[in-house]
Amino acid sequence: MKRSAFLLILGLLLTACNATQNAAVTPTPSEDNATAQPVQNQTKSKLIVVTTVAPITNIVSNIAGDRTEITGIIPEGTDSHTFEPRPSDADLLSKANLIIVNGLRLEAPTEKLAKTSKPKETNIYELGNNTITETQWIYDFSFPKEKGDPNPHLWVNPKYAEAYAKLAAKQLTQLDPEGKAYYEKNLNNYLQRLDALDKVTREVVASIPAKNRKLLTYHDSWAYWAKEYGFEVIGAIQPSDFKEPSAQDVAKLIDQIRKTGVPAIFGSEVYPSKVEEQIAREAKVKIANTADDELPGTGSANAIENTNPQHTYIGMMANNLRIIAENLGGNAQLVDKLNTTNVVGPTATATTTTQ
Repeated sequence: MKRSAFLLILGLLLTACNATQNAAVTPTPSEDNATAQPVQNQTKSKLIVVTTVAPITNIVSNIAGDRTEITGIIPEGTDSHTFEPRPSDADLLSKANLIIVNGLRLEAPTEKLAKTSKPKETNIYELGNNTITETQWIYDFSFPKEKGDPNPHLWVNPKYAEAYAKLAAKQLTQLDPEGKAYYEKNLNNYLQRLDALDKVTREVVASIPAKNRKLLTYHDSWAYWAKEYGFEVIGAIQPSDFKEPSAQDVAKLIDQIRKTGVPAIFGSEVYPSKVEEQIAREAKVKIANTADDELPGTGSANAIENTNPQHTYIGMMANNLRIIAENLGGNAQLVDKLNTTNVVGPTATATTTTQ
């Protein structure tokens, strides 16, 4: 009995020891293995990039695709110059891995909030300030030099939109090196679209009689576009304080329209104005609305979320080209060859190069 009991106890001890050893060598997920997974396969871990106005959001999201989460802070149809960020925006900025803004003092309140809300390591990158130097800044009717703030609307010029796309790709790659090939592919495809936009813009401008290549707008957002494509901006209805013009300002504008003989003035979808209608009526010219930071129709500026093929930066510029051509005696049909869709997302289509 004693020998049997001893053997039974010895057997139990050996079994327990083997079980302990097996448990010790069972593999467990390591921290290194978890972080090695591609970013795009970890939906909850996507990098967060915060942008500002809709055109910039659309440009950046065409490069970022589905590897990063892009969110624009400034709602479409809102005056970006006077926009004050909401308390909820502070929470979003506190989670951002990268913040991409236009700069040139366009989004001063948003940048101020970003600096106090963002994580310490998060970069605020200004596209405009890294596209042109201070010597290239334009001051004009809505942005006089004595006020100190330059015209910030670089993206209206497709050549500068190309620069924005390249800079965005560089920033995204620095943030997410594993996505380099993905961002390069999207960038190359998108640059083809922007190149086509540039070529069509030059064709449309060439179709407009030289004497009509003048712009009088409500808000002066066409300065960099005009310089690139051979237009003259002869005035802006909205004063530099972003209020309505005085009676004296209105009288001067009417005289200017009559002297220059421009057939139309161009308003803004974001800044509806009865004064603009009065000027057009008294000067006997047509009025048409263009856009500089509101995309056509409804939809999301984020390419990955967008289901409207016209609601894009290129769609906005194509729509503007049609309006300008139709009102200044040009050929608006030239715009029809443009592919306005995104290169990523639900409405993405094959990239073609305009000859």
